[in-house]
Amino acid sequence: MNKENPDQELEELIQSIFEENNGNYGYRRIRLELKNRGFKVNHKKVRRIMKKLGLKGDKFVRKSRKYSSYKGTIGTVSKNLIKRRFTTNVCHQKLTTDITEFKCTDDVKLYLSPIMDMFNGEILSYGINMHPTLDLVLHPLEETLEIVKNSKFRTTIHSDQGWQYQHNKWVRTLKENKIFQSMSRKGNCLDNSPMENFFGLLKQEMYYGKELCSFEELQDKIKRYINYYNNKRIKKKLDGMSPVQYRTHTIQFAA
Repeated sequence: MNKENPDQELEELIQSIFEENNGNYGYRRIRLELKNRGFKVNHKKVRRIMKKLGLKGDKFVRKSRKYSSYKGTIGTVSKNLIKRRFTTNVCHQKLTTDITEFKCTDDVKLYLSPIMDMFNGEILSYGINMHPTLDLVLHPLEETLEIVKNSKFRTTIHSDQGWQYQHNKWVRTLKENKIFQSMSRKGNCLDNSPMENFFGLLKQEMYYGKELCSFEELQDKIKRYINYYNNKRIKKKLDGMSPVQYRTHTIQFAA
């Protein structure tokens, strides 16, 4: 050990964790990752070392215009079955979905439609398109139905009142697969805060503060980020595990 700097090994590890996660981790999450790697360190010490090393996330929050797919009542508007009860200890019991918009170069836009499991925040599937079409939401729904078809409890999927979710094909697909449909109240984003929070995190960590890129480049970045988010990005409320790690751990523990 370097007597002049007894924390050299720890400092190098903290630097490495920070860089591995593209500067997205603050001292709390770095402390959790250190714990996962067998290092028990006080959060104050981690914060002090990060300050010493100048490790501070350069991400920042910027408000952007939210895409709204609401066009009035054009189909079926379902009751709000979730009623902000976002927590569940059952995998695939409560799902949520929404659409968000990104700007690309050449005045092109990218639309992302993920489906999230509220159990662990995992993104089960997602669609990406240049236009907010019906297929944008139906494609990830079809993938998700394959995932949840053997679920022990009946699944509920929550959304806003966007026209895609009022469409007969979306409604019929849910009914045919015995999925409960739930909708937020009109103009109330807090009724779907898990997805709103994910969109904010996604844009803060890989989109805001970056130069605009082409549709293809942004699509690739989003795919890589979702893979990182699901499999590597740890969460305090998931006991310091990523969504996939938490699901796997929970299933093994239950077995």
